[in-house]
Amino acid sequence: MSEHDSIAIGIVSISDRASTGVYQDKGLPALKDWLTRALRNPISFHERLIPDEKERISATLVELVDAGCALVLTTGGTGPAPRDVTPEATLAIADKEMPGFGEQMRQVSLRFVPTAILSRQVAVIRKQTLIINLPGQPKAIQETLEGLKEDGKQLVPGVFGAVPYCVDLIGGPYLETNDEVCKGWRPKGAVRAAK
Repeated sequence: MSEHDSIAIGIVSISDRASTGVYQDKGLPALKDWLTRALRNPISFHERLIPDEKERISATLVELVDAGCALVLTTGGTGPAPRDVTPEATLAIADKEMPGFGEQMRQVSLRFVPTAILSRQVAVIRKQTLIINLPGQPKAIQETLEGLKEDGKQLVPGVFGAVPYCVDLIGGPYLETNDEVCKGWRPKGAVRAAK
């Protein structure tokens, strides 16, 4: 038995072309790889590959929340194109919006590309689940989660550093990060003593 709480995580890749087999989805493998490296907790993944359809996205998010996922990460569908409807589908099922996540993701991405201002990622809470929309490219997924580091120093924090404490506050499992990948932050009073 692990000394760390287990966690169910929903990962959703949203792409018309990948969901119909036009090209191979890269979002789900990128999310699984990063989360497996970043978290010390045992993870059970609930994977979905779906088209850019607002009602389908909303229904999938609700399904993953109802299945007990404490965290749901989506990739794709956050740009300005007509078929990009992930933020609208996410906001439609939200109990609370968490605007700081989207703001920080754009700050990180602006260090790499000027078109980051076209990104519309959002994060929300539904019941006891944190849902975060991430960019579509594997490299951008890692950058926004991990932030920007140089010579081992964190220049711009990624959004995942705030995820463990957010999940604590909404009643989820205690997430523990691998600090070499991404250091989670909690106030001292919220840090659990080692088992």
